[in-house]
Amino acid sequence: MQDWIDQLKGRFLVFDGPDGSGKTTQFRRLAAWLTEQGLDVVEVREPGGTPIGEQIRSILLDTANAEMTVCCEMLLYMASRSQLVDELITPARKRGAVVLADRFISSTLAYQGTAGGLDREHIISIGQIVVGDQWPDCTIIFDVDSTTAAIRRGGDSDRMEEKGQAYQDRVRDGYLEQIREDPEGTILIDASPPEDQVFDQLLQSVRAFVTQRTASSS
Repeated sequence: MQDWIDQLKGRFLVFDGPDGSGKTTQFRRLAAWLTEQGLDVVEVREPGGTPIGEQIRSILLDTANAEMTVCCEMLLYMASRSQLVDELITPARKRGAVVLADRFISSTLAYQGTAGGLDREHIISIGQIVVGDQWPDCTIIFDVDSTTAAIRRGGDSDRMEEKGQAYQDRVRDGYLEQIREDPEGTILIDASPPEDQVFDQLLQSVRAFVTQRTASSS
């Protein structure tokens, strides 16, 4: 089993999906499990992850900023991401750590792109400036129906979660669209079963992905 785990060194995996999909729970579980296997694991989150990024996060998620435009929203996410790439992601990968990110450009494509109406190609163009050569090796998308997601989110909500169910439905469509467009670079996880079953599914999927990537590059 250690062979495929060792192949994760220096790789960059993104966990993504609609609010309430359970991705953060699985993110923490995989980070802890890989650390137990002896890997150097660097965990980052978006927006935030750095002192500057956390200040941007507070602006983005503050319910008092309801008037923020979608374009402004997108650019603030990109600004936080730029700091994260330079300060944490790039140095971690260079030293051989596996980087796990809770959200990345896939979120911008779903929330500000598909749901918010911004052009996908414009988002990617800005992303190429921000990310450079630090694109994820794999984006793991956790999918769950809107009813289950709403229950899991609970009563408290931030500015993004207060945009309504129709918006959340478009966000989900945005993620599913990304899977259709890039099946080789994404993993779809059915997040509706109990937590332990989802984690087993996650481990099997990451193992298959890494094994396939290693075989194709050898």
